[in-house]
Amino acid sequence: MQIAIAALGSEPSPELEEKARRFVRTLTKCSNQTFILGGYWGLMRTVTDEALSLGNKVVAVIPEGTEHVIMPNEVIRIDSGCDPRCRSVIIARSGDIMVSLGGEAGTMTEILMAYAMGKTVYVLTGTGQSSDRLNVAFPDKIDQRGLGEVIYVDEPEKIGAAICKRYYGKDL
Repeated sequence: MQIAIAALGSEPSPELEEKARRFVRTLTKCSNQTFILGGYWGLMRTVTDEALSLGNKVVAVIPEGTEHVIMPNEVIRIDSGCDPRCRSVIIARSGDIMVSLGGEAGTMTEILMAYAMGKTVYVLTGTGQSSDRLNVAFPDKIDQRGLGEVIYVDEPEKIGAAICKRYYGKDL
């Protein structure tokens, strides 16, 4: 399964880093994944490092101007040639589902894009980031069309367990 990850691009708190690691560890218990992220910095770096350490695959779709960032050799790197918003389209389109682990405008843009593309989006709440406010603004659905499904979850392990149950038929 290809899982698009929407995550903070700046330095995360130690608590948020630990939540991201807990999500990756839980999800990897049922199956190895391919994680699709937008770079190798901020919370995306934490997710990448944890995912690789557990034998998952990682694809980094990086925006123009970040080609100098050195990544682990195991990362499949795509130099998109796009600005960050254009790059977000590629990330949202490429995932079978999306998981948001907390972030700001870029993270919320990716959540809305994935929703508009008809994807299921799991949004971690309680991250201390602006994306926490989405469940206040859109508690039931993003708009009247109901194109995708947005599921707000307060614990990273619950997201991993829900994905394992729904897509792999495995209880954790």
